[in-house]
Amino acid sequence: MGVDSASGPDELGRMLVALRRGAGLGQEQLAHLAGISVRALADMERGRTRGPQRGTVQALCEALRLEQPAAGELERAAAAGRPRGERTGDSPAGHPLALPRGLSDFTARRRSLDELGSLVAAAEAAHPPVIVVCGQPGLGKTAFAVHAAHSLAPFFPDGQFALDLHGMDTEPTDPGEALARLLRALGVADRGVPPGTEDRSGLLRSMLAERRVLLLLDNAGTEAQVRPLLPATGRSLTIVTSRDALAGLEAVHRTELSVLRREETVELLTRIVGPERVGAEAQAARDLADLCGNLPLAVRIVGQRLAARPGERLRKLVGLLAQEERRLDGLRAGGLQVRAAFALSYRRLGPSARTVFRRASLAAGKDFGPATAALLAGLSSAEAARCAEELTDAGLLQPHPSEERYRFHDLLRLFAEERAVADDGPETCAAARDLTARWILRRATVAALRFDADRHHDTHDGDPDPATAPADRDQARAWLETERDEWLSALKLAHATGRHREVVDAAEAMHWFSDLNQHWGLWAEVFRSAVESSRALGSRQDEAVHLNYLAWAYNNCCYDHTAALQTAELALTAAREIADTLQTGWALGYAAGALQRLGRVGEAIGRLREAAACLKGQTSAGGRLAELSVLNTLGNNLRDVGRAEEALAVHRRSEVICRTGMPGQSTDLMAVYHAVALAETGRDLAALRRWGEAEEPLRRAVTTFERARMAAWSEPARLDLGRVLRHLNHLDEARDFLRAADDALGGLNSPRQAEASAELVELDRMRTARGR
Repeated sequence: MGVDSASGPDELGRMLVALRRGAGLGQEQLAHLAGISVRALADMERGRTRGPQRGTVQALCEALRLEQPAAGELERAAAAGRPRGERTGDSPAGHPLALPRGLSDFTARRRSLDELGSLVAAAEAAHPPVIVVCGQPGLGKTAFAVHAAHSLAPFFPDGQFALDLHGMDTEPTDPGEALARLLRALGVADRGVPPGTEDRSGLLRSMLAERRVLLLLDNAGTEAQVRPLLPATGRSLTIVTSRDALAGLEAVHRTELSVLRREETVELLTRIVGPERVGAEAQAARDLADLCGNLPLAVRIVGQRLAARPGERLRKLVGLLAQEERRLDGLRAGGLQVRAAFALSYRRLGPSARTVFRRASLAAGKDFGPATAALLAGLSSAEAARCAEELTDAGLLQPHPSEERYRFHDLLRLFAEERAVADDGPETCAAARDLTARWILRRATVAALRFDADRHHDTHDGDPDPATAPADRDQARAWLETERDEWLSALKLAHATGRHREVVDAAEAMHWFSDLNQHWGLWAEVFRSAVESSRALGSRQDEAVHLNYLAWAYNNCCYDHTAALQTAELALTAAREIADTLQTGWALGYAAGALQRLGRVGEAIGRLREAAACLKGQTSAGGRLAELSVLNTLGNNLRDVGRAEEALAVHRRSEVICRTGMPGQSTDLMAVYHAVALAETGRDLAALRRWGEAEEPLRRAVTTFERARMAAWSEPARLDLGRVLRHLNHLDEARDFLRAADDALGGLNSPRQAEASAELVELDRMRTARGR
């Protein structure tokens, strides 16, 4: 078959002309009925295309309503013009670049497939659709593209062609060679293939302009490799698969595949292994899905291995893959290997990107930023950020949708850790971790000191890199919240390696900041480490302080009130031993908080009166704040035993202290303490059923806590305000407050969520009773 303007019509062309005229059809009519372009039909009739593929011939036979033997004769004439390798076989796609076999067990991806179908349906001749299927290694990009190509094949009667561009190989397919192969598959004779890449590209575009062809360009490496192969006009479809996003390609639709959902993973495993085996070990199947990270390649390997060993239990494989050091070894079946798939992408990286890939796996958190990657890799932040973007484009990192942060797929992290040990060595990795941890712990300590009421710092003195240090409290808070996994890991490393003074200093700096995020369970770990480090330093003073912080964490963060009471008793013993009145007062107060939550309210009130007496003579700002906390808690306990009038008097006293202010304390801090007193006052008034008076202080408290972003305080106050509004018959507003509190308290893991839910039920009952 070939393009040869000098040759006259061959047998196929003569037959087509005779059959078309015998049917009384013009070229346009026959082309329309057969679903091919007029240009393609004209080329066949003139002998320019001598060997159309079998699917095109079948479409022509149906349009001409040919029966045997006429249809067979037309097919034999077409087959005579095909290259030798294409003349036999039953496949309608029997040309050299035929689509690969699709997978009968292909699973999921319905939404992405529907998107492709919609793009094809809406395509215009001026803008032939180009689909780039991208994503990390192992997502099944080729399987998806092949499945989509087979599904869409009926829309492209002039041919479906698949070409592997070997983009991951050391020598990817040259664009000129790829063009030559496509042109030959489209019917151009060897002598008709132009010598230059640009001319070949032009010829391909002119041919595709008049045809409806589907091109599958698999495993593309770069934009430069793909760009010459893309049609400029016409109604052809091009599907490109690549591990790289090929961000430089203009006017393309990107289908970025993600890992499967857990149920889809189990479905794929079921299709490979069989429903009986999966049904018999349903939990093991779900565990395998998790251990595979829902990565299609890993799941297929697991499935193929199990299918090849029909007597093997799924639970056995779960036990093997549960061992992280053996997981990548276990994910192999025959020629399929997860490690090999990852290695292809890793080898293509530049030296710096390889280093960032390896070292970023040493980060402690689920995700990391460029600064952490730079520290671990020994690069500048700018270079690390550039490498992280390169790794993202290569499908080796997953970017955060709204922040400059990145994360690994679980299996890719294991591979990166493996490469770090192999390429860098354990000593280098340990040194990188240590350097990074020291840097991060120093920054965390300085950032946290911005919230310290006694030693308030508005500077970044002591920060390891003042030029990039958080500029104010908002930035400090954002950094501490974003990097909490990193600084917690750094604190643990400091503790494990005997840097106890750093641990104590960091925990001390954190204790005011911890009030802003009471719902973090990590505070018990922070202050427990500080207690142990204090003991290692032989500092009874530090031990008393951090035992008190730990008692607070058990009470307010972990809701372990028995542990809180035991810890507060230890703090009390230490404080009395060193005659520290302030820490004695705090210890009595924290013990009272635990006793109250354990239902021992009478004992709690006794401890609180003792604490108030102990702190009454304190003149330091810290002492006055401690007295405020004790008074607020005392009033709380009095209210709980039905002595709301006494509680109200105590909380009014707290309000007066807050309004008076304290020398050296920030306005923001005093506003928070005042909000605490207001919230308690509102609760006292509600307990006295003075609903109208309770509304205003609770509203003010909620507003202040929200402004300070103290969810652990604002949401209980919001709940109480919602209850008050319900009693005031402001039912619509009450519903808004109670719903918001219910959602937020659930997110905070607060035991008070049950109260919010109960209030909503009562509110609905009231609305129903009133017909609203």
